[in-house]
Amino acid sequence: MTVKITFYLTDRHHQYLKDKVAEGIYASTSAAVLAAVEQMIEDEQASDAALGAMADEIRSRSTDLREAFFDHDEVFAQALSQLESGE
Repeated sequence: MTVKITFYLTDRHHQYLKDKVAEGIYASTSAAVLAAVEQMIEDEQASDAALGAMADEIRSRSTDLREAFFDHDEVFAQALSQLESGE
């Protein structure tokens, strides 16, 4: 199903769309607008997928045993020692 809508464009946006149609990139201004909306949908889906993957990774890491974590003092002891001694 298609729906006819009316909306307003700035001169800049209108000229851009006209140029893209004239260059043959899009068949019409409607096709260009549809492509832009489709890109927005794809971007949102990609963002949602990335955020979901990050959330899954955070949940996965939060279940790691405490012993799997490094102790700050142990990890940085040598570097701190060198900084303090001026080496």
